[in-house]
Amino acid sequence: MSRHQQAPSPSGPASASMPVRRASPGERAASAGEPAHARGPDPGAWLPEEAAEVLLVTGSGFLQGEVERIVAAAGGRLRAVADAVEAARYWDSSSVVLVGSDVRELPPRRRAPAVLVGLNGEGDSLWHLAAALGAERVAVLPDAAAWLAEYLSRSRSPQAGGLVLGVTGGCGGAGATTAAIWIAQAAAGMGVRVLLVDGDPWGGGLELALAAEELPGLRWPDLAGASGSIDPDQLSDSLPITGGFSFLSWPGSRDRPAPVDAAAAGGVLDAARRGYELVVVDIGRGAEPLHTFAWDCDRILVVVPAQLKAAVASARLLQELPPVEAALLVRGKPGAALDSALIADAVGLPVHGRVPDLRGVTGASESGRLLELGKRRSVRHFAASVLDLLDGDLEAGVLP
Repeated sequence: MSRHQQAPSPSGPASASMPVRRASPGERAASAGEPAHARGPDPGAWLPEEAAEVLLVTGSGFLQGEVERIVAAAGGRLRAVADAVEAARYWDSSSVVLVGSDVRELPPRRRAPAVLVGLNGEGDSLWHLAAALGAERVAVLPDAAAWLAEYLSRSRSPQAGGLVLGVTGGCGGAGATTAAIWIAQAAAGMGVRVLLVDGDPWGGGLELALAAEELPGLRWPDLAGASGSIDPDQLSDSLPITGGFSFLSWPGSRDRPAPVDAAAAGGVLDAARRGYELVVVDIGRGAEPLHTFAWDCDRILVVVPAQLKAAVASARLLQELPPVEAALLVRGKPGAALDSALIADAVGLPVHGRVPDLRGVTGASESGRLLELGKRRSVRHFAASVLDLLDGDLEAGVLP
C-alpha cells in the first residue's frame, strides 16, 4: 500500500478544476458556479448517481467546503460526518475515507483512513497526526487540491503498479546511497524493470556516484513544473539509464537545485509506480526529503552501521517515518562489536539484511565506481537476499 504526502506548494494555491485525469466530471461540477459550502450539505443533487461515495470525517465546516469542491471535481459523491461515532456506520462501505486534521480518534476495528486532510499553516503536526492515525497520505489544502481530485479519480479504477522501496540512513554516512544503488543494480540484473530515485536535493547528486552526470535525460529540476497525471511511458523514455536501470537524480553540480514541491514529486512517483516494477528511492535523512518521499514508499529499509551510536540515532529517526513496514540493513563485517540481534533490539526493527563493509567503498563512491563493486560476490549475495525477502511484494505489484 502506498503512502503519499502532499505538502504546500510555493507556486500558490491549486484549483481542483486544474487539468487532471478524468477531468470532465470535474468540469461539469465546477460549472455549477457557486462555492460548495454555499450549496447546502447534500451535494448529491448535482452529482451523477453512479458516483463513488467518499467519506469525510470532520467537524470543520470550512474544511468540508474545500473537500466538497474537490470531490465534485473528481466525479465523486461526498458524505460528510462530524465525528468517529457517526463515521462508523459508513466507514467500510465508502470507496475512500478522508479524515480532517481536527479528528483525534477513529472508529474501532476499521481500516486506516486513506488521506488526512489539513489546511495550509498547520505545519509538521499534520504528519505526526497522520502517523498516529495510520493515514496513508496527507493532503494540505488548498495547495494539494488538484492532487487530491486526481487521487480520488484514480481510486475509482486502480491500476496495478510496482513496489516503491525507500532506503534511508539511520545516521549520517550510514551508506544508504550505496545500498540503494546495489539493490537497484541487482534487481535490474534479474530482469526487473527498475527506477532508482535520488530523494535528497542536498546530497550532492546521485549521478556522481554512478559516474553518469554526462548521460542525457531528465533530472529533478526538469520536472519542477510537473502537475496532474504524468504518462509513465513518457517518463521512462525521458530518463537516463546506467547499470541496466533508469535513474532520476538531482544535478551533481555546485549550483543550488531548483526546488521541486511535494505535489510534483508525488506525481512523478505515481507515474514511476505505474511504469516500473521496482522503484528504489534513496530518501536522505533531512526533514524535507523524509516528508516529500518517505510517504510515497510501500516499505522502508534503514541502513545502520553496527555501532551503538548509530543504533540510537536510528531509533530516533523512526519517529519521523510514516506508518509503513520498515526493517534494518546492518552495515558491518561479521563479528562486529554489535551483532544484528542487539541492533534490532536497540532500534526496534527487524534486520532485513547485512550490507557488506568493503574496503574502498568511499573512494568508489567518489570516483563513480560503485557499480563495479556491485559485481562482487558479497554485494550480489546481499542484494539478492533483500530482493528475496521482497519477492512476494514484487510479484503482487508486477505490471501486466
